[in-house]
Amino acid sequence: MSMKIGIIGSGNVGGTLGARWAQLGHEVTFGSRNPGSDAMKQLAARAGGKARAALPADAARDNEVLLLSTPWPAAQEVLRNLGDLNGKTLIDATNPLLPTLQGLELGNTTSAGEQVAAWATGAKVVKAFNTVGFNIMENPAFGSDKAVMFYCGDDAGAKQTVKQLTVELGFDAVDAGPLRQARVLEPFALLWISLAYGCGYGREIAFKLLRR
Repeated sequence: MSMKIGIIGSGNVGGTLGARWAQLGHEVTFGSRNPGSDAMKQLAARAGGKARAALPADAARDNEVLLLSTPWPAAQEVLRNLGDLNGKTLIDATNPLLPTLQGLELGNTTSAGEQVAAWATGAKVVKAFNTVGFNIMENPAFGSDKAVMFYCGDDAGAKQTVKQLTVELGFDAVDAGPLRQARVLEPFALLWISLAYGCGYGREIAFKLLRR
């Protein structure tokens, strides 16, 4: 089923996911403060399909599914300027990273996902696409294995929407529970970052959930 998706934050993560969803047949609007810039024109052209660029508030207004993929310090202000988000599915891909990438600004008793839900009044927030780098989002296949992508949220319908979009990209989509589980998914993202950069494994790594 084709969806209308607004990308709020069209950098590496948002640009990659939006382009892939557009190539899969979804209508994608890339939100940008400079929608007419050469970079945004190139991104929309790379995405193909029905992809276009618009101001963030327009991308939010015109689409029922939104991806928040801004840097964490900008998230609150960006959400405040998006207008009415009531009833929209909002995928939160942010991580509350310290500038040094050595830790998180939030954790244990709350999370970025829960904070986003407090800021985005009425939106159905699902935490997802925060635990691996954008290069893995571009290609989640490792031979015959699929990288796992955990997601969590409090609205069953919104989570089903996110599951579909995740599976379409080629991930093993795993429901991790309610939105408060973002408290463990965000530190999990920090594990990927520290392995990729601090431990020398590089960016071409991902996780797999084994079942028996």
